[in-house]
Amino acid sequence: MLTTATKAAAAASLFAAFALAATAGAAAAADEHAGMVKCYGVAKAGKNDCAAGSHSCAGHATRDNDKASFVYLPAGACEKLTNGSVTPA
Repeated sequence: MLTTATKAAAAASLFAAFALAATAGAAAAADEHAGMVKCYGVAKAGKNDCAAGSHSCAGHATRDNDKASFVYLPAGACEKLTNGSVTPA
């Protein structure tokens, strides 16, 4: 039979494991976009990385060159593209 202390220790260990996994995932996401900028107005419909308030997120753009949707591009590349902007419309 498990004691209350054993149950509490198991729950704490499980919580710590999930917290560590969440922290590692957030750090990996931040590293993934290091040196990149959000480039608005250049994504094809359904090919965006995310958006500024117009829909829930990646892959949900319904039209080409939506000025609220962005893709991540290397710093300096966005300004070279027609309709490219580093600020949302």
